[in-house]
Amino acid sequence: MVAQAWLWTSLTVALTFILTLVNGNSEGDALFTLRKSLSDPDNVLQSWDPTLVNPCTWFHITCNQDNRVTRLDLGNSNLSGHLVPELGKLEHLQYLELYKNNIQGTIPSELGSLKSLISLDLYNNNISGTIPPSLGRLKSLVFLRLNDNRLTGSIPRELSNVSSLKVVLNGQKLKAVNYLSCISRDVSNNDLCGTIPTSGPFEHIPLNNFENNPRLEGPELLGLASYDTNCS
Repeated sequence: MVAQAWLWTSLTVALTFILTLVNGNSEGDALFTLRKSLSDPDNVLQSWDPTLVNPCTWFHITCNQDNRVTRLDLGNSNLSGHLVPELGKLEHLQYLELYKNNIQGTIPSELGSLKSLISLDLYNNNISGTIPPSLGRLKSLVFLRLNDNRLTGSIPRELSNVSSLKVVLNGQKLKAVNYLSCISRDVSNNDLCGTIPTSGPFEHIPLNNFENNPRLEGPELLGLASYDTNCS
């Protein structure tokens, strides 16, 4: 009986170890694909060694107790290049911080698979293309900052379904207790078009969070259908 219990415990430990290796390698592969797509003159990604068991020992990566990647912190790191679809495989990722770099190209629609994502900070880059409607699937999303890029197209109405989005009034000395639980939703300084949504999390967003988008109109009239006629 003791021998059977010992065998069962050993098998459980071995299986857990194997799953950790598989998950770690999968996430490590995704992150290393990102590294290969980026130019890194300051060598901030030097520790990203694909031969290691998992990426939890890499700098700028945070993992949970199960060795799953939860944070990617590469803001203001003098990186250039583009984002990769493989980022969508980091299913436990909560914070994706790549602000103040020179990231180019488009936002991969695969980021809509990051169901645990709380913060997506891509501001102050050189990102072009449209905002993927798939981001509307990120029901845990709280921080979405895309300002100061070269984004075009309309603001996806799917984002109105993300009820966790709220607003920080930048520059205001708010006294509310729940100030830190509010979010900043800022898409200023792009080339977005169409009308400004007014439903869901967009209802109380100050208009200066949409400024310097010459083709953006609105806010759209409540109760009327919206047509993004100037996006052609």
